[in-house]
Amino acid sequence: MLHAILERHWQSPNSILRLLLRPLAILFGKIAARRRARYLAGSLKSEKLPVPVVIVGNIHAGGTGKTPITAALVAALQTRGIAVGIISRGYGRSLKTPHVLTTNSSAAEAGDEPLLLYRRTHAPTAVASRRIEAARALLATHPEVQLIIADDGLQHYALARDLEICVFPAADAARRDLDVLPNGGLREPIARLRDVNAIVFSQAAPAIAPAAQQHFRLPQSIALFTSQVVATAPYRYAQPSEKLDIGSLKTHARCIAIAAIARPQRFFDSLTALGVPLAHTIALPDHAALDRTALPAADYIFVTEKDAAKLPPPPHAPSNIWVLPIDAQITPDLADWVLAELGIQAA
Repeated sequence: MLHAILERHWQSPNSILRLLLRPLAILFGKIAARRRARYLAGSLKSEKLPVPVVIVGNIHAGGTGKTPITAALVAALQTRGIAVGIISRGYGRSLKTPHVLTTNSSAAEAGDEPLLLYRRTHAPTAVASRRIEAARALLATHPEVQLIIADDGLQHYALARDLEICVFPAADAARRDLDVLPNGGLREPIARLRDVNAIVFSQAAPAIAPAAQQHFRLPQSIALFTSQVVATAPYRYAQPSEKLDIGSLKTHARCIAIAAIARPQRFFDSLTALGVPLAHTIALPDHAALDRTALPAADYIFVTEKDAAKLPPPPHAPSNIWVLPIDAQITPDLADWVLAELGIQAA
């Protein structure tokens, strides 16, 4: 209940809450800035890896569209012949030790987002509560990796990084009321944007970049990108090769959508835009598990790829579950920029 109240306040600030929470936000911001300054000054150690590390993170507390952008970047690097690996914290997993993903890994071992990335890209992937430990485990198992993409981890300064890419939602690109936790939804002050190497404005038209650069007073040295997500034909979870012909859906078919992501309305809107006649939508807390024994009665149940990662293997899943794939299209080419910045030649 409290979290829901705060999230509403972050999107539409309440004047009373703002008055009460602002002092806490000032303290939070100072603590975050001091911690980062200690790493930059060397009083806290950042470990450098033998291969380049690229952070794809955010300053928001979730819901920026980072995972599709990470998947798109990894796939684009792979097409250029780069042996790329992924590391992540693996939020929500029950396993406490570092884990290098395999085809048999579960969401309980790896976390839903890393498992999604692994299944989408087939890139070597490792998770650990400390990303430096995930990186060590990854390189020990996959010494062929040339470049590591850290999914999230912008604030994990114990891991030295060569490039920082911040994903920032376009919906917030013109706001002047953004604040750090708990008064707002930011993990770090908005000024942190001026220190990253690149910003990807998610769900944005290309024209937003120059306006945001002026709005946030961003240095010209920061590379700016925009991304759009494109939903493709849903596939049956029990038989991924089977695509759904949405035009063939009967008008009397009962279709529902379930999402346990930060901003579920985006998912519901994507289905509606594709022409899926949704009779009911269910929004669960981010990263919540899906109980297949408690699914409502429906002819078609649509879920996100992130939620599908938490379901049992296809042979044991209900046949009426359909997964909506989401692909990110980034402008200009982010992979080319990364390789140019790192001085790496495509194979």
